[in-house]
Amino acid sequence: MLQASVSPYHLFKNRTEITAFRKSLLSWYDREKRDLPWRRQAENEADLDRRAYAVWVSEVMLQQTQVATVINYYTRWMQEVNQLWAGLGYYSRGRRLQEGARKVVEELGGHIPRTAETLQQLLPGVGRYTAGAIASIAFGQATGVVDGNVVRVLCRVRAIGADPRSTLVSQQLWSLAQQLVDPNRPGDFNQAAMELGATVCTPQRPLCSQCPVQSLCRARQRVEQEQFSASWNLQGSPDVENCTPNTGKCQLCLPSTEPWNHTLGVVNFPRKASRRPPREEYSATCVLEQPRALGGAQILLVQRPNSGLLAGLWEFPSVTVEPSGQHQCKALLQKLQSWTGPLPATHLQYLGEVSHTFSHIKLTYQVYGLALEGQTPMTTPPGAQWLTREEFYTAAVSTAMKKVFRVYEDYQPGTCKVSLMALTQPSVSPSGTCLGEHSLLQAFMGSDK
Repeated sequence: MLQASVSPYHLFKNRTEITAFRKSLLSWYDREKRDLPWRRQAENEADLDRRAYAVWVSEVMLQQTQVATVINYYTRWMQEVNQLWAGLGYYSRGRRLQEGARKVVEELGGHIPRTAETLQQLLPGVGRYTAGAIASIAFGQATGVVDGNVVRVLCRVRAIGADPRSTLVSQQLWSLAQQLVDPNRPGDFNQAAMELGATVCTPQRPLCSQCPVQSLCRARQRVEQEQFSASWNLQGSPDVENCTPNTGKCQLCLPSTEPWNHTLGVVNFPRKASRRPPREEYSATCVLEQPRALGGAQILLVQRPNSGLLAGLWEFPSVTVEPSGQHQCKALLQKLQSWTGPLPATHLQYLGEVSHTFSHIKLTYQVYGLALEGQTPMTTPPGAQWLTREEFYTAAVSTAMKKVFRVYEDYQPGTCKVSLMALTQPSVSPSGTCLGEHSLLQAFMGSDK
């Protein structure tokens, strides 16, 4: 329901405008749509469940990931989920997709729910957008979808300048999407709206001259009126339709604190969300290797918890540390021995650091290496595994761990030794300098200084 504080200026006037929008957008899509593997599979697959699964996989992969990155992963998808998923990031998506697929097979008789409502209700990890995409593309349900591309298109077409993350604006955008979706071609229409945002109505350099709905775009109309006024040296505000709410301030307009900027043009919409810098965290991690193991050198990987960052993936033994680096060596050694039991004297080396930014965390790893002496096989407790280097690169490990391993592989081993059980023997500093007993703890406790 339209609230009193929202002006009709931000809506479509009548059925004629809606029909014109649908026709123009779909005609453009039929001419210009990209040839993507999931579209081909959805179009050519007669089995509805297989078609829905193809759409499901693609939509989950495409969440916060560019199309060019997804294409290769999608074509290789029908293998082990986490192994292929690792390079995409956002690992929990793969886990939830696997859980959902298992539920379809084990509890739903192999049939994917047919409506957006039941998809969202019954399948773990399927939210409103993914449910709408599957239902419209695979099953032909006339339900709208709103993703980042659609948000941008709708905000510009209807000059919505308020924060799109707010509840009010989000509700209005979903309402507009539902109003616009073509009942005869809902899947194509939703893909066309997303395609328009991805290829024409882009965030920074929109190609307005190529837009099939530019005649219906209020943001573009305002730019053209300003250009016309400037060319004729007209004084005052351009003669363009404006929002005139009946009562109070319109909650969909640009905020008074961020008025229209004529240098930005249509890029005034949507309002840019203020991004918080990623939270900085620090970890000490160790590549523990048995270089003389029977059958070839092996390295130890342990599995992360089933919740939280990188849930369920494999990594080198790691501990969270303070930015100062204090006590990180002792904590790391304790963590290693919790997995392996008592360890003999061996080389322990600080190799350097590497950083990796996840969606909301910048994690800096202090990288250490340990090479075990002898050929005696180490015990392998639950949640750990010894892998060859070749096996490591095909395992379900994160991109961050591959960065850590590259540091280990590139390092030229030194000659200083340290006992795992005694921290008062000579070792190496972060700079590679040999240190005596008096400065060992200082080096490991302040390795970032």
